[in-house]
Amino acid sequence: MKSPLVLLLAIALSLPLAALAAADAHDHGKPAPHKLELNAGKKWGTDDALRQAMSTIQASVSQTLPKAHSGKATPAEYDAFGKGITAQITYIVENCKLEPAADEQLHIIVADMMSGVEAAEGKQGEKKRASGVVKVAQAANAYGKHFDHAGWKTIKLPH
Repeated sequence: MKSPLVLLLAIALSLPLAALAAADAHDHGKPAPHKLELNAGKKWGTDDALRQAMSTIQASVSQTLPKAHSGKATPAEYDAFGKGITAQITYIVENCKLEPAADEQLHIIVADMMSGVEAAEGKQGEKKRASGVVKVAQAANAYGKHFDHAGWKTIKLPH
């Protein structure tokens, strides 16, 4: 991702509802895609920074999701989950260098993750916290379906 997006992410993190717009704001005058697509039938390329951050996100979701699904995750655990995912997204924004078309596709995933983080942190109501973790898991799984990440393991979703 490009450096101007760092400022957009900082704004998005300070204004939770702006997170969804942050992914679309880096469009260079083109409408941002609203649907994930493959690259002419193939997965998009990745770089080391993206793979590292997404692996960390995958591990965090895999650890938190069972507790969230069973109703045993505490508010502190949800908050820590949200902060951890946000830190990884910040790392992606600051360090990931993808081709523009792949970058646009990644914006969709980042927006979905940020929406999930907002819910997990209780900003959409306490009862939505578990669904926020699920939303991050769904976005991570979409990443795995659309981006070339050797060894990526799909996160098993409840029901």
